[in-house]
Amino acid sequence: MNGLTVKLHKDFEKQLAKLPKKQRDRAIDAIDLFLDEPMEPSLRNHALKGQWLGYRSISAGGDFRLHFKMIDQNTVLFVALGSHSQLYK
Repeated sequence: MNGLTVKLHKDFEKQLAKLPKKQRDRAIDAIDLFLDEPMEPSLRNHALKGQWLGYRSISAGGDFRLHFKMIDQNTVLFVALGSHSQLYK
């Protein structure tokens, strides 16, 4: 563990709760992996552009993404999740 604190935006929590169990588990696994190793290659952690400027994205497998923002050096806020087409409307 690298000392990061995770916060979930209320919209993220709602989106997570609506997912099928398998997808919800993949999202939680991706967050857990992110906490252990934020730059793990399978997460494809990268900065976003355009409407998501200032945010970052990680992969939870396939086309499933989790968007987050670093609030400070130790706090990460997850704000949105979904497929590429859902997140970039």
